[in-house]
Amino acid sequence: MILPGKHLKQDRALLGIGGDILSVLEHEQTVSETWQRFRESRDQSKSPITFDWFILSLTFLYTIDAVAYENGLLSKGPAS
Repeated sequence: MILPGKHLKQDRALLGIGGDILSVLEHEQTVSETWQRFRESRDQSKSPITFDWFILSLTFLYTIDAVAYENGLLSKGPAS
């Protein structure tokens, strides 16, 4: 689920989705703004991602300090 494997493509693994999220997180923004930008930037050839997978990826990124959440805004964390 976190890493791609035999039965899970890279674009569906939390690590791959997290990378896509970090690429659209250029400045502080709300979760809703990040979700909107993520959906717009996602290539049509990639599998569609539900909001649940998006939140799981954000949780993973927060756990490894790749993103920070303060005062209702997301930003890249000290690890990224």
